[in-house]
Amino acid sequence: MFDLKGKIAWVTGASYGIGFAIANALAGAGAKIVFNDINQELVDKGLAAYNERGIEAYGFVCDVTDENAVNEAVKKIEQDVGVVDILVNNAGIIKRIPMCEMSAQEWRQVIDVDLTGPFICSKSVIPSMIKKGGGKIINICSMMSELGRETVSAYAAAKGGLKMLTRNIASEYGEFNIQCNGIGPGYIATPQTAPLREKQPDGSRHPFDSFIISKTPAARWGTPEDLAGPAIFLASGASDFVNGHILYVDGGILAYIGKQPK
Repeated sequence: MFDLKGKIAWVTGASYGIGFAIANALAGAGAKIVFNDINQELVDKGLAAYNERGIEAYGFVCDVTDENAVNEAVKKIEQDVGVVDILVNNAGIIKRIPMCEMSAQEWRQVIDVDLTGPFICSKSVIPSMIKKGGGKIINICSMMSELGRETVSAYAAAKGGLKMLTRNIASEYGEFNIQCNGIGPGYIATPQTAPLREKQPDGSRHPFDSFIISKTPAARWGTPEDLAGPAIFLASGASDFVNGHILYVDGGILAYIGKQPK
């Protein structure tokens, strides 16, 4: 039910972090891995990391916001590797800037990468998925698909939009045996969130780190590996009748009102 042998999985932005962990999980279930990143240095870093794990991955440079580049990349993937069966829209950025201090250009950059990128990549693979008889699209959403917080207005807007894009792809292409679902990570320990976990000069936790631990029933940050099982589920035949769903992997934050102050 969870076997991905013979499947080709394209994970965007998967040189490291969450994307790398998901690609590793899919490879472990038998999938052939294709990934891209924004420059050759990151692609080379990713290829070396996959090779160290014994995974034969196909990596290439591609900006997910460039529609022509994405279309050319998909043609090359189909020519060199095969038709994409599983697309994981993982590539993303965040800019922690108070809304009134954020420029429109900075706003557009976040929206472009985090929302327009998944739109471009999804529509580039859907026609071939239809011809092949089906496929899986997994969008990496966020708890910010549901919640707001200071300094992340563009990110939250993009991830909220990605949640609705997920539902719309499911609605529009479900009849072609294409399932589009999302994974909504909670706070995951990655290089992107490292500044929020830095120890203070006195050795105490960063205030935001303490805040997250107190708000999470699991009482810890997630790890990229915590996303492995959900990714395999949504990429496999086990989820063939699951469509338009956002699976939150957040240690229980969205279910929890928090501890009463003492």
